[in-house]
Amino acid sequence: MDIKEIRNRIENNLVEDQLKILAEIFADKIIFTSSFGIEDQAITHMIFDRNLPIEVVTLDTGRLFPETYKVFNETYKKYQKKIKVYFPDYEDVENMVTEKGPFSFYYSKENRLECCRIRKLVPLNRALKGKECWISGIRASQSENRSQMDWIEYDEGKNLVKFYPLFNWSLEDVEKFVKENNVPYNILHDKGFISIGCEPCTRAVEKGEDFRSGRWWWETGSQKECGLHVKQIP
Repeated sequence: MDIKEIRNRIENNLVEDQLKILAEIFADKIIFTSSFGIEDQAITHMIFDRNLPIEVVTLDTGRLFPETYKVFNETYKKYQKKIKVYFPDYEDVENMVTEKGPFSFYYSKENRLECCRIRKLVPLNRALKGKECWISGIRASQSENRSQMDWIEYDEGKNLVKFYPLFNWSLEDVEKFVKENNVPYNILHDKGFISIGCEPCTRAVEKGEDFRSGRWWWETGSQKECGLHVKQIP
């Protein structure tokens, strides 16, 4: 089944039904990656509440906020479902920190991308191995780069279908869904943290600031990504 056929089969359905259909199409080969942000928590609820056969995983970089781990724990307590954890290779982390120190990412974009690669991209590739469909909490309004994506697309580099269930949702839509369904969420969202990643690389943003301005704020430019959702890292 090609991407056009999949698109035609799931469009015009409720998000929960789209997930169910994709779980049938890609049986045992579908995965959802969560960073425990508010969008990801909404999708996790849809999957766990309906017992959909979709593997839920997370990438633990070793530099996350304590509040993020709390959301992880609260999610486990509420749903009693497993979330598979992928860690970076310890030797890669040891070598990088030994050679460049614990905050090398502040000193150059190359260093920052190296850290993202070791702590995120390599573990992600392990998680995606053998999968044919990858679900992510991307929304179009999050950044200029993400607005140019499509709600379902084929990633030639990773050789899989990517589906963004909340692509056309607003932040207000997500917040309403989470509140109405009593979904655990990161309290940092209430303190101005819109996009939450690693603790040293994330800060709160002022009202009206760009969604991604709180990530890697010492870098210039609007296309600030770690590489998970771009086909090539600049």
